Amino acid sequence: MPRVLHTSQALVDVILEVDALPERGGNANARRETTYAGGAVTTLIAAARTGAQAVHGGAHGTGPRGDLIREALARDGVALSDAPRPEADTGYCTVLLEPSAERTFVTVYGAERQITAASLATLDPRPGDLLCVSGYSLFEPTREPLLEFLEALPEGVSVVLDPGDPFAHFPRAVQDRVLARTTVWTSNADEARALTDLDALEDTPASIRRRLAPGAVIVVRDGERGCLVFHHGRGTEIPAFPQQAVDTNGAGDTHTGVLLAERALGADWESAATRANAAAAIAVTRRGTESAPTRFEVDAFLA
Repeated sequence: MPRVLHTSQALVDVILEVDALPERGGNANARRETTYAGGAVTTLIAAARTGAQAVHGGAHGTGPRGDLIREALARDGVALSDAPRPEADTGYCTVLLEPSAERTFVTVYGAERQITAASLATLDPRPGDLLCVSGYSLFEPTREPLLEFLEALPEGVSVVLDPGDPFAHFPRAVQDRVLARTTVWTSNADEARALTDLDALEDTPASIRRRLAPGAVIVVRDGERGCLVFHHGRGTEIPAFPQQAVDTNGAGDTHTGVLLAERALGADWESAATRANAAAAIAVTRRGTESAPTRFEVDAFLA
């Protein structure tokens, strides 16, 4: 069975629930503080709970935050291909969560940025595997090691790019090096529009497709309107399952994890996207980044 592999940062999310963001120089009191394993962890847990074999190849540290990451992955049977970094702890992201479920992030780097092409190669990617890459890994110091690793991949490994907000702002040459190896693009609507400079969302997949590897697939999420799956020259709208959201943190990563796991298990893209939409709908009704449902929960939801 193909595996779901991840190269990106596993971080600890410290979530502070606030009534509203303070003005610059102002003050806000948190109503609640919770700590979760986040970043690549969310995608990998979602894939594992769906039934796929999932492996994390990013760096992780020693100390309490590194321990939290390893414990979260181990609970769902996600493997680690690389050893902990003995000289640093894993970094963290402070998330300001408003009642509307909107989120604001401040990230502190740690051991997760200490990767090399050789350390990523411990994933041992094989033809058929689905290898996840995040646009956030294209900041220094992880950019060049990641690009070196991607450009040495064996044929037949599917590279899945989740561009994130920063990808559209990187130099064109950096974008092209990643997109030339990308076989699956999965993003939200704003990220697709940012790369293409197109307002009409339905026009973005064809524009993105022209910059990707031959035969690539584009998936664009559009919140409560579902997602668009584009391959073989045509697009299919996959409807969502709107819910009253309490926390949208991790919903996109959950969608990606389930989408890829379903593909690894043999589903077509449209069926995989339907189940990913359902999983994301469940996730937003739960707090935290480890909110991905199990396969049985998605079955019950769809039934």
